Amino acid sequence: MINNKLLFALMLMLSQSSFLLAQTRDINKEKWHWDNPLKQDTAAGYVQVVKVENVLYISGAVALEVTPEGITNVYKALERSLNSFGASFQHVVKENLYTTDIEAMKKFNFARKSFYKNDFPAATWVQVSRLYMAEAKLEVELIAHMPKN
Repeated sequence: MINNKLLFALMLMLSQSSFLLAQTRDINKEKWHWDNPLKQDTAAGYVQVVKVENVLYISGAVALEVTPEGITNVYKALERSLNSFGASFQHVVKENLYTTDIEAMKKFNFARKSFYKNDFPAATWVQVSRLYMAEAKLEVELIAHMPKN
């Protein structure tokens, strides 16, 4: 039979080892935010790119109009985000697109497709009534996987 002191000591050791194990499970996040030295936007509370291991999580880039020029500008901004960690559109595995005009997006999709060079990711397109930035008409976010070293 285990006495109370021994039981207490075992419980204390178990709780301390659980705490230490939880600390070693923290993830290492690398960040990039439009060359901002803080590497994040503290006003809105977000970062443009977070890298965890070999995965990039890229916040939405926006356009004020759903035209070939507006779409191209969004994808150039996303390309800059990808390039911040040495990635390209060929590393993109998931795309989420939000627009206030899905028909215009479908009409001008050729501008988007040119960035992927026929290597398209899984994609979800959603029409919304408005975006965070009220004057924006298009926002696109990405997830990219880079090769493991």
